[in-house]
Order: sequence, then structure tokens, then C-alpha cells
Amino acid sequence: MKILKIILLVVVCTTLGYLSGMVTRDSITTWYPTLVKPVFNPPNWIFAPVWTLLYIMMGIAAGLVWTSDSDEKTVKKALGFFAIQFALNVIWSYLFFGLHNPLLALIEIVLLLLMIFETYNQFKRIDKLAGFLLIPYLAWVSFATILNASIWWLNR
Repeated sequence: MKILKIILLVVVCTTLGYLSGMVTRDSITTWYPTLVKPVFNPPNWIFAPVWTLLYIMMGIAAGLVWTSDSDEKTVKKALGFFAIQFALNVIWSYLFFGLHNPLLALIEIVLLLLMIFETYNQFKRIDKLAGFLLIPYLAWVSFATILNASIWWLNR
């Protein structure tokens, strides 16, 4: 049963990630190339495999927390933070690529980063591996925050 719950959360995370990425498709070929970007901007092809791996790791982490032996209140709190940060993750794509608004996306990604950090803190108290699995996500969104800020600054 534990593995099925973990698989379910991996499928949910990757599916929602894929659907939120659909917002970016048109803008990646039309709007995004028109922006001035910093020298450290990664090539576009890197984003899909990185995000896929991160969504898989997020799903595994959430599944480990969901199936842990911790008390129900602690698990619900941790998964509540996970749900909030995931919603913010999805919203960021819409703000940046859908609305073409790097400033609003920057404000939102800072909130996302804080929520990921709190989710990490909640998860590591319940399951150390679950917390560890969120570290690459935290690092990537930290980088994305700097990238978002740079793009906003260069295009204001």
C-alpha cells in the first residue's frame, strides 16, 4: 500500500507539473526569446528534464510523509505546506509565462521559496529522506528566483 501511495503522488505531481508547463509552451517560442536574459540563463531544453526529475522527487517525498508513522496532525500539517507550495509552483508559470509579468512572478516566487523551505523543515522532522529529496527543488527554485529577478531587472 505504501508504494501505491508514493506512486500516486508521483503521478499527481508530474501530471500537474506537465499541465502547468502547457501555459509556457507558446510563450517559450514567442515572448520569452524577446526578453533580455542574464549570461547564466540555462538553455531552454534543460527545464523539462530538470522539472520532471524534481516533480518525481517531490512526489516521492510527499508519499514518504503521507505513509509515515508520525501522528496524523503532524502529517496533515506537513502535507498542507506541500499543497500550498505546489499551488504556488503552478501559479508561477501562469504569472511569468501566461501573463508575461516577471515582477509579479518574482514576488510570488519569493513566497514559493519560503513555502518550499517550510515544507522541507516539516518533511525532515517526519522523514529525513523526504526532507533530503526536497533539497534539489529548494536549490533549483533559489536559482530560478535569481534568474527571475535578473530577467525582471534587465527588462523593466
